[in-house]
Amino acid sequence: MTAIERSRTVAVVGAGTMGQGIAQVALLAGHRVLIYDIDAALASDGVGIVQDRVERMAAKGRLDRAEAEEAVGRIAAAGALADLAGAALVIEAVVENVGIKQTLFAALEDVLEPDALLATNTSSLSVTELAAGLAHPGRFLGLHFFNPAPLLPLVEVVSGSATDPDAAERAYRTVLGWGKTPVRCADTPGFIVNRIARPFYAEAFAVYEEQGADPATIDAVLRESGGFKMGPFALTDLIGQDVNEAVTRSVWESFFRSPKFTPSLAQRRLVQSGRLGRKSGHGWFPYGPEAVAAQPHTAGPEEAPDKVTVVGDLGPAAELADLLEEAGIAVTATEQGGPYIQLPGEGQLVLADGKTSVEFADVVYFDLALDYRGATRIALSASEDTSERTLAEAIGLFQKLGKQVSVIGDVPGMIVARTVAMLIDLTADAVARGVASAEDIDTAMRLGVNYPLGPSEWHERLGQDWAYDLLHHLDERCPGGRYAPSLALFKLGYAAGDEEGTR
Repeated sequence: MTAIERSRTVAVVGAGTMGQGIAQVALLAGHRVLIYDIDAALASDGVGIVQDRVERMAAKGRLDRAEAEEAVGRIAAAGALADLAGAALVIEAVVENVGIKQTLFAALEDVLEPDALLATNTSSLSVTELAAGLAHPGRFLGLHFFNPAPLLPLVEVVSGSATDPDAAERAYRTVLGWGKTPVRCADTPGFIVNRIARPFYAEAFAVYEEQGADPATIDAVLRESGGFKMGPFALTDLIGQDVNEAVTRSVWESFFRSPKFTPSLAQRRLVQSGRLGRKSGHGWFPYGPEAVAAQPHTAGPEEAPDKVTVVGDLGPAAELADLLEEAGIAVTATEQGGPYIQLPGEGQLVLADGKTSVEFADVVYFDLALDYRGATRIALSASEDTSERTLAEAIGLFQKLGKQVSVIGDVPGMIVARTVAMLIDLTADAVARGVASAEDIDTAMRLGVNYPLGPSEWHERLGQDWAYDLLHHLDERCPGGRYAPSLALFKLGYAAGDEEGTR
């Protein structure tokens, strides 16, 4: 199945920001483009905005002048749906309302040729439901572009229950030819990105609700230890708390209120109070000329121990042994027991595993890092029973490695570790249910929300049992189903064990 020929017309219905962006992408790929909107003035304005963008690209040297002039002449406003009759692909980008979209697609069926593709850019509605009532639902699919469409490479190509595989493949190859990175996805609530990304927000909000840490500290740990480009509190302030919560609530409702997707009460209170983020001047953080930026908790200086013992295999944190030696700390290693770092005061430093410090005599937990060498901040957690000496030694040890240290409450799984474990679990479950391939999910999460690694890449790096074990421990301490490891994650651990002959 080949891509739609560049000589064929592409039409966009809806002249808002997203519609303009999609029209620009198709135009610069070489197609003739028509923009239709129920408000003819908006369609005309949309054409003018796209033409202005193309001309500015040429003025800045990002596009050949002759090519720009030719492109400007290939885009026009359509005065009626009937004007779209010759289009090979029509992409809808109108208001997120099932009834409005279904009425539109029914009207388009009466206009378009039998071989034309119909696509919706919906981010939250069911592609299968939108196709209900169509005479030819096989040619209907989702093409979910991300905003701004001209800049962001990812496009989710969503097949509804009735979508013809050839239609999905033709759309996939077309979008690929436009210079985008398409990923294939079955019609599921949230598709790939909005489904898999829920724990990035939910676990941060849960740590906050559990009084584990404040928003600025949680954001800093996820950025500076986890490698995420932006923390969830700042990101939802940018998106809009009402918008982010609406997506979370939609996914939760669509999964029949599964505890895996339970919304945050703290975020609900923000929305109810009108603190919607940057657009309202206040969300998790204040904004405006008088606002003072919130600072993460950072521990004061402590003396580093001059020697430690690494007991057992530290797994994902194994590189710490080399870093400690490079920093001038004497390291003794023993393979028996562990895994933990034995501190001189007899306390233990343990990688987050889903348990709590209060369960043990004298333990400080440290959080997962994307790269312990490159991380600039490490989170530690301790209970009221942890000795002051042990906590001070743990702080001093990481400060000796050049890290800032944030001490949080005794929260099982801490911040980065529980977030990554949940991302891995939701991905394993989605793959097992045929939503998308592991590779496409990784691509979607890296390109769609700028994650440092895809969930399956994290899983491979951390070990086949790491996420399962951490979530199993979390589920024991926080029962209710939210942290219960999926069957798919359980099976992955066994499959790896069989290959290695360790089960």
